[in-house]
Amino acid sequence: MSMDFIEAMNELEREKGISKDVLFEAIEAALISSYKRNFNAAQNVRVDMNRNTGVIKVFARKLIVEEVLDSRTEISLPAAREINPHFQLEDVAELEVTPRDFGRIAAQTAKQVVTQRIREAERGLIYNAFIDKEEDIVTGIVQRQDLRNVYIDLGKIEAVLPLNELMPGEKFKHGERIKAYITKVENTTKGPQILLSRSHPGLLKRLFELEVPEIFDGVVEIRSVAREAGFRSKIAVYSRNPEVDPVGSCVGPRGMRVQTIVTELRGEKIDIVRFSESVEEYVANALSPSKVLEVQVFEAEKMARVIVPDYQLSLAIGIKGQNARLAAKLTGWKIDIKSESQAEQEFGRPRTSSDEMHQDSVSID
Repeated sequence: MSMDFIEAMNELEREKGISKDVLFEAIEAALISSYKRNFNAAQNVRVDMNRNTGVIKVFARKLIVEEVLDSRTEISLPAAREINPHFQLEDVAELEVTPRDFGRIAAQTAKQVVTQRIREAERGLIYNAFIDKEEDIVTGIVQRQDLRNVYIDLGKIEAVLPLNELMPGEKFKHGERIKAYITKVENTTKGPQILLSRSHPGLLKRLFELEVPEIFDGVVEIRSVAREAGFRSKIAVYSRNPEVDPVGSCVGPRGMRVQTIVTELRGEKIDIVRFSESVEEYVANALSPSKVLEVQVFEAEKMARVIVPDYQLSLAIGIKGQNARLAAKLTGWKIDIKSESQAEQEFGRPRTSSDEMHQDSVSID
């Protein structure tokens, strides 16, 4: 092996971060297999590659015995002491058995090993770069689509966006730039695999973190997200600073911040509600955009009975129960919605509509 090869190994260590010692050990292991395959499969050998000159030598390792039964793996004590007079029985003697044409085989093997290790190292770098981005948002370019997946170019790797992780009715054109949420990063035998989603609630959360400086800075906190992708979402926000309005921060000047997110999500409706430690207030806010008269909390069942004006009942429940369902997901409480007249018949007269609870929320269509 030439000095040029050793210099190339040094360059790989500098540029790719692949340890030169690891490469040498891998080449030596591969050369042992090559020697046994091409010359003597039965021999126990050791391959030594000089780290400075690249010179390769093969040594047969033989057990020192009184009577030699297999000359390929054993050597007599007198013969061993010709090599080293200090050898004893049961020691292992090494004899150089480097074949005359072994250099050609060594060069081919070394090239294959180095190429494989470079590929593995590059895969490792890509994996390490993306494992820290799991549950984060990325921007990529649509490359192609088959019956199961859309493939997104992220620069160093092509990620997989399953069709069942798209929003309903969502379609992309080749070359279109999109944002997606990384749900999983796996290190497979074929290299790193990155799975994306456009329907995951985490996408909505990360989009708000990108668009709202107060969230990024930690002043405003996202406490909960409930999402039915492509239709409607609810997000509960809380401000650590009493002087900062969390709902207003998320909406932005003239609604520009939230509108950017709505556009990215292809018109998905978003309700931004203020989080509250008071269950009554939090549940009332979560049912935005409907108005709420009263919230009755049943701690044991973790259930809240909500009374709304008669004309607000359908709005509170939502189309196919969507608004109530999202509010329950957002708060973590079961929600039983009754109209004012229903509550009056079943439980006695509630407060009148003039006593509507204060709600702090905004709905963006």
